[in-house]
Amino acid sequence: MQDVMISEEMHYEGNCIRPPSEAYSILLQVTVGCSHNKCTFCGTYKDERFRIKDDRIILGDILFAAKYMKRQDRVFLMDGDALIIPQKRLLWILERIQEHLPWVRRVGAYANAKSIRMKSLEDLKQLKEKGLGILYVGVETGDEALLKKIRKGASPENLIQMGRKVREAGMKLSVTVLLGIGGRERSLEHARATGHLLSRMDPNYVGALTVMVIPGTPLYDEYRSGAFQLPDERGLLIELREMIAHTDLSRGLFFSNHASNYLPIKARLPNGKQEALDQIDRALRGEIGLRPEWMRAL
Repeated sequence: MQDVMISEEMHYEGNCIRPPSEAYSILLQVTVGCSHNKCTFCGTYKDERFRIKDDRIILGDILFAAKYMKRQDRVFLMDGDALIIPQKRLLWILERIQEHLPWVRRVGAYANAKSIRMKSLEDLKQLKEKGLGILYVGVETGDEALLKKIRKGASPENLIQMGRKVREAGMKLSVTVLLGIGGRERSLEHARATGHLLSRMDPNYVGALTVMVIPGTPLYDEYRSGAFQLPDERGLLIELREMIAHTDLSRGLFFSNHASNYLPIKARLPNGKQEALDQIDRALRGEIGLRPEWMRAL
């Protein structure tokens, strides 16, 4: 590739998001937007048409990182679903990272059931060999009716199989679930079904976030009309407790320490399950303070 110049800064477009655990990673934006972009609760990319960025821009950012980011040993590929990039092109990106950022120990990316399905097991293993060590997947819920309602584009069984495929390829799997997404009506059904899905998928990490109703989304319209009612603080704690009670991981971490949550939990399952349940019980009895509303955020 000719005429690639080192930029004066990293090239970012639109709303850039990354998992909390990638806060100190080199954030390399290789796509703009989300390849699915239909979830009723998400307003992040509503005005963005999904596209893969030009290779020259990507390489320019890698060269910038090579010059100015030598203390950061992880790379996160933004935006919403970098795994959707065709295999040959994604391998090229990973190879350029290996070439110019040899100190990087791990590359991570968002993925969804569709993009994982489009990669064969051998494709995923090849990506793993080139440094892609962790995928982040938004599961949201294990409730099949609720998955359809929020337009997630995947069934519980499909999510389970795709998650297992990632693990079989040797990658780490981090999934997110959404407290409150079932509203008051389906709160406990959502919690139990999600626990059962997580138990069968057996990811390395589970991050529980609390749904935030965002203006401009279909969920916001339901909220304004009264068709969707968020559980109150107590209801969300009970939902979290029910979800953890029904989750059995072989050796995974369950977090609820995101800024959207009222009660931060960090438990390694299975051994730490009872301690987490006891902590929630203490909060339900008022013995532990909750995060104040003004501190909650996406």
